[in-house]
Order: sequence, then structure tokens, then C-alpha cells
Amino acid sequence: MPTFLRHTRALLAAATLAAVAGGAHAADNTYPSRPIEWVVPYPAGGGTDIVARTLGQSMSAKLGQSIVIVNKPGAATSIGAEYVARAQPDGYTIMSADTATLAANPFIYHKLTYDAAKSFAPIGLTVRFPLILVVNPSVPAHNLNEFTAWAKKEDGAHYATPGSGSPHHLAAELFREQTGLNLSHVPYRGAAPAVQDVIGGQVPFMFVDTAGGQQYIASGRLRAIGIANLQRVASFKDIPTLDEQGLKGFEAQAWQGLVAPAGTPPEVVAKLNKALVDSLADPAVQEKLVSMGLEITPSGPEKMAEYAAGEREKWGALIKKIGLKAD
Repeated sequence: MPTFLRHTRALLAAATLAAVAGGAHAADNTYPSRPIEWVVPYPAGGGTDIVARTLGQSMSAKLGQSIVIVNKPGAATSIGAEYVARAQPDGYTIMSADTATLAANPFIYHKLTYDAAKSFAPIGLTVRFPLILVVNPSVPAHNLNEFTAWAKKEDGAHYATPGSGSPHHLAAELFREQTGLNLSHVPYRGAAPAVQDVIGGQVPFMFVDTAGGQQYIASGRLRAIGIANLQRVASFKDIPTLDEQGLKGFEAQAWQGLVAPAGTPPEVVAKLNKALVDSLADPAVQEKLVSMGLEITPSGPEKMAEYAAGEREKWGALIKKIGLKAD
């Protein structure tokens, strides 16, 4: 082949590569160019759904593109998680991922349709739902010492949860392990019926999340014994932590973050993270989330990955120890 033809072809190839690279760069700069689907792996109207809709509205304004909330409940978040894990990693499908999705499910379910550590690209943490040990007002206990004395006399006191393997259940099992109390689990299908039966006296106590228990604690229909945080929660300042009452190091929350499918370009993740962090700093968003009794926990992708790994280690060890399985 003549030298000038080889030279021409080389120039054309280089130009083509430059055009492709330039096009990719242009595409990156235009993200997002269409609506983003935000999957909530729980039914509409719950705490996770409200958080997603609150943040989604704010992030939509910051990204200049609409965010559509899609509820895909079922199988302890696994249905929504599988859907997102298999979605195109282009930034147009994201999900609220929580304690169940990223920490507990890998140890509870024998066959999981996603890999909690590898199927997702973390975008950032969002909020925590602190858990509060509450009793029916008929229980003769106002603090941890009185509760422990009562539970010892009951020997097998029943506690309610929204379901086996829920953060509320895991918190109660960790509590049982650290206190040495003999407690009996009564699982329900959701938080609302569990709370109602504790209020009604059918079950004497439970760990309730701040969003689900706030109104009942305020009205006196539930009595708070202690909060499962290392520090007091701003919207529940009058409730002492279990740690400060002597159960040293006791901490259990229902936490959430935002994820995309694994392989989502870093620059897209960075745009989503910036919109998320900016939204969590918005005073109007903060007011709404704090009014629900939530703790705002903004972070970068790396911090979220590190946090989720630590939670898998913590809860995985407990789940294995108690032999908890759901299939």
C-alpha cells in the first residue's frame, strides 16, 4: 500500500477516535437528558417513599430533569433491588437502598438475585431512622433498669416487629444478646400493625423507628425507654440513649442511601451525589425530614460503601449467630 494511503487512513482513524471521544464527553456533559427513574422498594406512603419523594423533588430542580418515583415493593426490598441491579448503568435508574438491601438480606436469604457488595454503585447516604425501645404504658418501666427488672420477671416477654429480619427485629435481637434477657419474637406484616398491637397491649414492647413512633410517643400512647443511638436525637432530646443508661455501645438504626447499577460512570455518580448532598442541605428539605424524626446523613460514594460494608459485618455476624433464615 502506498505510504500516502497508509498515512491518510491513520489520520482518518485518529479523527474517528477523537470524534467518538468528543461525542462521549458531550454526552457526559448533557446528563441527564431525560427523566430519571427512582425505585423505592417499599409501598407508597411509607417513610422510605416520603424521603424519596422529598429528595427527588429537590434533586429534580437541581439536575434540571424530572425524577419519577416508582414503587417496587416485596421480598424485603429484593424485587426492587434485582430490577435496579439489572438496569442499564447509565444513571437513569437509581434506588433507595437500606439496611435490608445492603446489610441483612445477604445473610438471611439463601438465594439472592443480586450481590449487595457488587451489584450497585453507591451514590451517597441519605437519612437514618433511629430506633426507640418503647413499651405499652401498662408496663411498669420508665427507664432501662426498670425495664430490665420487669423483663427478667416476665422471662420470655414478647416483642413486636414489622417482620423477621427487619432493622427493628435485628435491634431487638442485638438487645437480647447484650442484656442476656429471655425475649420472644412476634413478627407482623409491617410496622403499622405491630405498633397498633403494642398500643393496644396485645404485645408489651418493641423497637419502633422514629418516623413510625413519633406521634404515639408524643401523645403518651407509647412510653419511650431509650433510643438506640450513641447520641441523643435532635427531635427526641428528652429520650435518653440506651448507651447512657448503661448499655454501652448499643447502637441500631434503619439507614438508607441512594445507589445506581454497578458500572454507572463515575462522572454521572458525581453529578447525582452533588444533587443529593445539595438537596440534603436545603433548609426546606431538612425541616421536613427532621420533622419526621430522621437524622440527615449526607456522604460521598466512598463513605457510603464503607458504611454499608461495616453494617454487613455487624449484622451478618448477629444473623449467623442466631441462625436467622427466611428461605
